[in-house]
Amino acid sequence: MIPDKETKIEKDDSQEGKYGSFAMFDIAHFLNRTLKNWYWFVIMFIIGYAISWVYTKYYAQNVYASSLSLSVSNNTASYFTPNQSINFIWGQGGNQDGIYLKKMLLSRSHNEFLVEELGLYVNYSTKGAIKSTYLDKDDVPVLVQVDTKHLQQVEYPITLVPKGRNQFEVILPDDGHSTNLYSYETEGFTTIQPYDKPEKKIITIGEWFTTPNLRFKLLKNPVTPKLDLQNVIVKLSTVNQAVNEIVSTISIDFDKEINSIMIITKKGYNLNGTVNFLNKSVNQLQKKRQADKLIVDKNTNAYLQENLDKIRKKLDSSAYVLNYMKSTEKLYDIKDRDEKSLNNIKELESKKADIESKISSLNQIRRMLTSQNFDKMISTTAAGFQDGMFTATVSELKDLYLKRREMALIYKPNSEPMVEINKLIRDAYTNSNGILGSYYSGYLEEIGKIKTKVGEMNSDLNSYPEKERKYLDAEREYNLVEATYNSLLSRQNETQLKIIGNQSDINVIDPAKNIGQSAIGPNIKAVKAGIIGGLLILPLLFILIGELLDNKIRNIKELLNATRIPLLGVIGNNTNETMLTVLDQPKSSVSEAFRGIRANMRFLSGNDAGSKVILVTSSIGGEGKTYVSINLASVLGLSDKKTILLGMDLRKPKIFGDFRIDNKYGISNYLTGEVEMSQIINKTKIPNLDVATSGPIPPNPSELLMSERNISFIQDLKSLYDFIIIDSPPVGLVADSYELMKYSDTNIYVVRHEYTEKYMLKMITEKYHNAETGNLGLVYNDYNTKQGYGYGYGYGYGYGYGYGYFDEDKNYKEPLLIRIRNKVQEIFNKK
Repeated sequence: MIPDKETKIEKDDSQEGKYGSFAMFDIAHFLNRTLKNWYWFVIMFIIGYAISWVYTKYYAQNVYASSLSLSVSNNTASYFTPNQSINFIWGQGGNQDGIYLKKMLLSRSHNEFLVEELGLYVNYSTKGAIKSTYLDKDDVPVLVQVDTKHLQQVEYPITLVPKGRNQFEVILPDDGHSTNLYSYETEGFTTIQPYDKPEKKIITIGEWFTTPNLRFKLLKNPVTPKLDLQNVIVKLSTVNQAVNEIVSTISIDFDKEINSIMIITKKGYNLNGTVNFLNKSVNQLQKKRQADKLIVDKNTNAYLQENLDKIRKKLDSSAYVLNYMKSTEKLYDIKDRDEKSLNNIKELESKKADIESKISSLNQIRRMLTSQNFDKMISTTAAGFQDGMFTATVSELKDLYLKRREMALIYKPNSEPMVEINKLIRDAYTNSNGILGSYYSGYLEEIGKIKTKVGEMNSDLNSYPEKERKYLDAEREYNLVEATYNSLLSRQNETQLKIIGNQSDINVIDPAKNIGQSAIGPNIKAVKAGIIGGLLILPLLFILIGELLDNKIRNIKELLNATRIPLLGVIGNNTNETMLTVLDQPKSSVSEAFRGIRANMRFLSGNDAGSKVILVTSSIGGEGKTYVSINLASVLGLSDKKTILLGMDLRKPKIFGDFRIDNKYGISNYLTGEVEMSQIINKTKIPNLDVATSGPIPPNPSELLMSERNISFIQDLKSLYDFIIIDSPPVGLVADSYELMKYSDTNIYVVRHEYTEKYMLKMITEKYHNAETGNLGLVYNDYNTKQGYGYGYGYGYGYGYGYGYFDEDKNYKEPLLIRIRNKVQEIFNKK
């Protein structure tokens, strides 16, 4: 981007606002930086692969799953089914029994019963050199029987090591024994007095092992284990922990074609453990369901028998009255008797008697519900209906009452948890009463209809004489009581048949079985991908963060787009020990770059006629301003142009050291009038190059540089030299250079690769586009050639590949990616 002297940059308001603004994220540099750090990705990949391999082989615990399928009979709901929420049941009328059973299998009460009954709070495992493996009861040589009346420490590893002859060494950890112990009776923790660490001990099968924090004995496993274990590690857990773990690993689904078939799946770290649990869980469920149903049926039978005894007395009394009237009044045969009407009345009154007995049973259920006497609850079949909704609400209510009793021991009556559970109880009670009320209303409506019909038929009997009507009333009373008795007797017979034939309503179709199922988890491929991917993201993330936080100039194209200032040349990295690169390494690419800058300067200041004042500055120190000044002056001096280099950075003089000149007297001395101009001009080994050093650091450098004497000094030098190179102070720190630019013909602004901050270019860019600074060009310094291709030969060579043209090319080695690209191109070119 080097315009000629006639070139003008057109700009509008929209462009002006963008000058000096750099993109927050440079995608090209980010990709280049990522490729440069390829080795970190290789290292992270190797580390990730190694970690995933070690994890998979030594630490990953396989997860297994076994399934059991069963069918559920209809109308099997029981009041004693735990935790069957009415909210869960509503809308599931198509398979209520299956829903009830699913809820029961996942309920706390059922699983707590299993945990306590089967001792599932005792966990077994074994440990090899590195990896621990979970075991089932069938895998261990001995079982641990815990004394539930003794306080126990949970989550405390107990190691059992076989010693032969039915003996095992009990080894406890060196530390970790706690005074906070668990009671399996109260399911709570108790704090005891501190005690000494329990010692290890060898015990025999059947012998109790007792310490302040443990008490258990070993029992011979009735199942011969297939594994020969070197150790068995036992850990006790709380009942609550065991229940929560079990519930979290059980899933229940219904068959898509037959919704009364349930498929229960249990996941776990041990396949035998999942199989045994499922089979034992369903077996215990079958037994408990049978017992629950039997309680309700026995309650119902007792209730019906009590009512039968009462009705029998009424029946005997009615029979006596009827027989008395037949024997004394001789009314057993009434002339012109309307048998059809009498039979209709008898049928209606029998129906009424049946409904009234159902209402009596309904009232009994309501009384038991109100008194919370669930253990005496009778079946709804005694009231003539079967309603899964009502059964669920009663079960919910029973569970809520139990829960409230437990909470009452912890919370105050007016506390928020108690208020909430009381609300739930009221809702459940209202729901159950509402369901009973609907049946009650239906029965009363039917009785009303029957009474109306009977009343209509009674009008036909009013024509009978008084004696005959009394007989008919006695006969109807007897028939009514008899109908009630027969109705109760029929329901009792049904209940007794249910008691005699009480069978489980749960039929196992396919029991859980170990058929060598493969593990369902963990997903090894996903784990490997996650570990490796996570580690690969780390260097990418660090590079990205570094890129976002990095505010250095790294991209020539971005620099030119943001500043719209002409680029005079690009200087490569200086490998010379001194700043005299052009003198010491005349055939180097860097020297050639300075020659390119010399040629490009004419586009800024016109032709070479007359003396030229060239000012070199930068944003801050360290960007190579002095280095560019020295070598540009050297190039001009070597091209037979009489040149002088002025060290006008009075605050930080440097030039004298490289040229080995005494800095005792310099420009600062001349500007103060201490010496003459001839005394500060020093010859160099280049015949056409002179140097005027800065001299001692003055107390007022700005005033000296802006003085009339300094302006006259520059004007005097123009008559003596073709080129005057001014090494001026950095404009980002002081404003001296801006004032000197008024007297210069060409201004060079040095930007150092990966050093100059982007924000530092804001001021010089604004001044350039506001025409406050003219004839300005950029020099991009210290560009690293290893980062890729050069920017172009037109900008001074010093950043591309010379292919043997330059001195340093003999030691140059192309980057790996470039070599690969060239090899690929070579292969395709051959074809």
